[in-house]
Amino acid sequence: MSRSSAGYHHGNLRAALLDAADAMLAESGSASLSLREVARRADVSHNAPYHHFADRRALLKALAERHMSRLLDAQRAAAAASEPATRLREVGRAYVGYAIAHPQAFGVVFDPEVCVPGHPTETMAPLIRANEELLADVIREAAPELEPDARASAEAGLWAFVHGLAELIIAGHLPPEVAESAADGLAAVIAR
Repeated sequence: MSRSSAGYHHGNLRAALLDAADAMLAESGSASLSLREVARRADVSHNAPYHHFADRRALLKALAERHMSRLLDAQRAAAAASEPATRLREVGRAYVGYAIAHPQAFGVVFDPEVCVPGHPTETMAPLIRANEELLADVIREAAPELEPDARASAEAGLWAFVHGLAELIIAGHLPPEVAESAADGLAAVIAR
């Protein structure tokens, strides 16, 4: 039996391919990803990925969906584990923390060629909505007195803040330890 035939029967091929792609992504970024190399890493034939991904872009979209789900899970866990008074700060820290821990994956999630603004995949759209709703909930909780327009601005501001902070830390413009104090400062301003 050939190596590729033996490897093909190892279980959930799609998950194995995504795991291999994830490992490559973490090691050297999205530019190095190819379906052929992912297949090699997953120990399957070079044609096996095409059973699940039409092309490299489809693989990147699946990775973006996977990591958006994980980013959302990290924020939800932070929200569930914190008191209402500290929830905004903890959710913000979770967002930035996930980005710092998985910078290449975070980059794929927000790559406009992978997740086209205004045109997310069927899987990504509810994840984006859930993330927006989570951020809206923490703003509503931190500043319940805000009028709808001001609340919408604060929601956008919170996302812009945590996303921008994450990007600045990933790029090396700010040290990672600034994430905690910056989140504390934002929470204090919003909760005034």
